[in-house]
Amino acid sequence: MRELRKSVLTCFVVLASSWAMAQQTALVAAWAASPQAGGPNPAEPLDKIEGQTIRERVRVSVGGAQISILLSNEYGSTPLLIGSATVAAPHDFASVQRGSIRRVTFGGRTSITIPAGAPALSDPVAFPVSPGTEISLSLYFPQRVTTPTVHLLALKRAVVSRRGDQTMAETIEGATTLSSIAFRAILVPAQPAQSLVVAFGDSLVDGDQSSVDADRNWPSDLIRRLGEMPGGSKTAVINEGIIVNRLLGDAFGGVSGLARFDRDALAVPGVTHVVLLEGINDISFPGAKLGGSYLADPADMLSAEDVIQAYRQLISRAHARGVKLIGATMTPCEGVVIPGYYSETKDAVRQEVNKWIMTSGKFDGVIDFDAVLRDPDHPSRLLPRFASQDGLHPNDVGYQAMADAIDLNLFR
Repeated sequence: MRELRKSVLTCFVVLASSWAMAQQTALVAAWAASPQAGGPNPAEPLDKIEGQTIRERVRVSVGGAQISILLSNEYGSTPLLIGSATVAAPHDFASVQRGSIRRVTFGGRTSITIPAGAPALSDPVAFPVSPGTEISLSLYFPQRVTTPTVHLLALKRAVVSRRGDQTMAETIEGATTLSSIAFRAILVPAQPAQSLVVAFGDSLVDGDQSSVDADRNWPSDLIRRLGEMPGGSKTAVINEGIIVNRLLGDAFGGVSGLARFDRDALAVPGVTHVVLLEGINDISFPGAKLGGSYLADPADMLSAEDVIQAYRQLISRAHARGVKLIGATMTPCEGVVIPGYYSETKDAVRQEVNKWIMTSGKFDGVIDFDAVLRDPDHPSRLLPRFASQDGLHPNDVGYQAMADAIDLNLFR
């Protein structure tokens, strides 16, 4: 009996130690961006990288004593060679602060080949960051990148160098871009009782029409708001929006929301809550034209029930993983510059779906973005002081109003 007790005690100690180690090494996403397929675009320097360095910047929502970098070759058709990588404190989009550069390694090596379709996670880098810290990442691509994995609407200027490994340079000169390449996420050590909110959806999540280099989309505004609250630094927020995205169909903005939900939301390290704002493109694309071509066949009009069924699927999948899904109402778009995108019939579908979001009780919480942004005198339009020039997306003030309208108790 004594030996049995001793054996049980030993087993308990081993399990407790293993759990403690797991707790110490658990990571949470402090920043992320959804991967998309790049090119071909002759005007985009990321679509013809060969033997060059790219320097891009991101701002983390929570801090940590060290960071790990997640890279992605998800849309690559061939292996992706990263010749070297560094992180630093940025001075501007092309320059970093003197003495701040730190090398990034992968299994102790300064380079890594990422197989087609795969991610790669770096070793932890001793690079302490506070909530709201901006980080500069430099990646050297020794070989031609034929099928880049990108995020098209990074909304921050990045620089693509002339030839050579310039990851250790304080300043890089070259072409500029507003997209990012191969950069998937920044992870930091998780804190006890930490929550992570994934903002998931289309261009109204991605931040289309918000100011470049200013972090003025509503998820970024939410990060700043949370940072002002007691204990707010324990709530991470990441933006997994994609421009032109739809729930039920692929588009040049990426695979459908239903297809990418597990990858971009449920599989994110530390996720506890997802805010879902998507569906307006599903309703509005059929019959709409961009550049003379239909965004979707006019015959493919969706009913409110089609969109609601997609929501039901996402709710079920989130709950199966113990994640809370918060539904957000779709905002109005009469006056949008895309011909055929708006019609009274389509708007009636939008309003019917919004009513279900607000009254069904199926979501774990709701946010009425429609009520925040609509013009009370013309509810099918955005309030002029919140509207950008395209009639679909908010301006910086509108995005701030969206963030200010969110009940922070939803994330407890």
